[in-house]
Amino acid sequence: MAFPSSTISGSLYGSSPESIRGFWSDLHEKPGSRKNVHGFHNTSTHNVNPNTNPDSAAPFTSPPPTFISSDEWWRKPSDKSTSQPSAIIWPSSGPSNLTGDKLFDFHESSNQAPKEKEYVYIDTPTSRGTDGGVPVYVMLPLDTVSSNSTLNRPRAMNASMRALKSAGVEGVMVDVWWGIVEKEGPGAYNWCGYRELFEMAREYGLKLQAVMSFHQCGGNVGDSCWIPLPQWVREGIDKNPDLVYTDKEGRRNYEYLSLGCDTLPVLRGRSPVQVYTDFMRSFRDEFKDWLGDVIVEIQVGLGPAGELRYPAYPESNNIWQFPGIGGFQCYDKYMLGNLRACAEQVGQVDWGKSGPHDAGHYKQFPDETGFFHQDGAWNTPYGQFFLEWYSGNLLRHGERILSAAEGIFRGTGSKLSGKVAGIHWHYGTRSHSAELTAGYYNTRVRDGYLPIAQMFGRHGVTLNFTCFEMRDDEQYPTCARCSPEGLLKQVTLAARKASVPLAGENALMRFDEGAHSQVIKNSRLSEDHSNGWVATYEPMCSFTFLRMSEQLFQSNNWRSFVQFVQQMAEGRTINPWEDKHHATESHVQATRPLIQEAEAAMMCK
Repeated sequence: MAFPSSTISGSLYGSSPESIRGFWSDLHEKPGSRKNVHGFHNTSTHNVNPNTNPDSAAPFTSPPPTFISSDEWWRKPSDKSTSQPSAIIWPSSGPSNLTGDKLFDFHESSNQAPKEKEYVYIDTPTSRGTDGGVPVYVMLPLDTVSSNSTLNRPRAMNASMRALKSAGVEGVMVDVWWGIVEKEGPGAYNWCGYRELFEMAREYGLKLQAVMSFHQCGGNVGDSCWIPLPQWVREGIDKNPDLVYTDKEGRRNYEYLSLGCDTLPVLRGRSPVQVYTDFMRSFRDEFKDWLGDVIVEIQVGLGPAGELRYPAYPESNNIWQFPGIGGFQCYDKYMLGNLRACAEQVGQVDWGKSGPHDAGHYKQFPDETGFFHQDGAWNTPYGQFFLEWYSGNLLRHGERILSAAEGIFRGTGSKLSGKVAGIHWHYGTRSHSAELTAGYYNTRVRDGYLPIAQMFGRHGVTLNFTCFEMRDDEQYPTCARCSPEGLLKQVTLAARKASVPLAGENALMRFDEGAHSQVIKNSRLSEDHSNGWVATYEPMCSFTFLRMSEQLFQSNNWRSFVQFVQQMAEGRTINPWEDKHHATESHVQATRPLIQEAEAAMMCK
């Protein structure tokens, strides 16, 4: 999930952040050129003048280094990276326990010099697929299926699906809520509402992306309804509060079960991973006739909001506010026990007593803390140890669940995907504090997204990422050092280097043409090398639009959306405006009664 700078209304935010523009330089071709090029450079801080502020320093004072060649990234199949991150030593198979798992070899990764990298993108025709386009899906409302596992507002859903199909949309995405399906008790699955929905989608020829949502709905940006974890799970949490993530103040977060108890039989004799596995297996068996035909993708929930992360920025009860750094979530007894064991393994018992004492609180900025400021403890041996442990646990959590999902859905024809959060605030600082508290060990001197992409690649999982509609010059306040564009480029590079398909979403519900154009441009991120432009690689395999609502079907929004879907389908960034305008207007006029029906039906609660 990515957050706006001040509001979630979908409007543009503030003015251009000078600090970001100073850190990421722009490279432009001569006027009249077909390609618009924007450059991003990430360099080591080892040679920065100690008398200057590294966070505000220009990225380089001499000509930029040679671009990384495309061969190094993705072109050679034999170079596909399947190696495990050097910082992690995966334990042998078998039951995990509280004290025995070695998560990493601290000394292997602490002093590696970062490689200089250059990210650029160019506007080009795409080469993906037989029609050269990117398929567009649309997220359905969070409460599409009711708490009683019946289809909510079937008339509205019927009209809306007809409208979406008329616009050329490939399909829809729906959350399959653990808190609804297994609500009545362990192993008691009720799929009735989803079966009705899937039948409707098949009737209209729409494909389905089904999200295995093992988290609570409520407490995150855009959560418009309340769907808690199953009642029998909440009863277990009441008896043992350490089943959920806990911060240093002792506050419990009930969005998602703590990964510290992933393999422990804490849910009436089953571990959380076993419960998730049984849920996915039941889904497969229930909808085996739909898989690969109607249900073309299974997105596996991996954490809060379905994302592979810790709940580091909870909005409930005003605990966190954008653009705060967030807070580490490692204070339940299972996480602390594992931290203690790992500290003993590296001979530093004191490091295992708790998380960093000087990491500040949720709403602070990096420079207000001892741990995250530019010369803070994050870049000391202790900080490197803790962050390796914290991020390593998250990687292992994803590994466990995706490994189970791979075994369940192998051979069904449905592809797997997983979601990574777009934490773009404080990206322009050395420590990348907001990413660190969420579990992404990504800093000015360390790439934290390549190990995640490699883990996805080991299981054939598509990496789903957000921020595709965001621009750096829209972000506010400037002191937050936001860079959604820089973050997206880095994640794109990681996906390519690991040979992992990349799918996209918009972070905010926006209907303006500026946001649509940014998505189209970002769907064609590519790289440059010394011999010229490379325009044959299409990183985005699909795009999912957030979200179907009555606003989508309003006249101006719908007109813009229809044109966006057509441009994505055709794989074109240069829009022959007059022809496209007439085609869009013709479609809107021809389908006006249908769209008006969908808008009216969506407004009826």
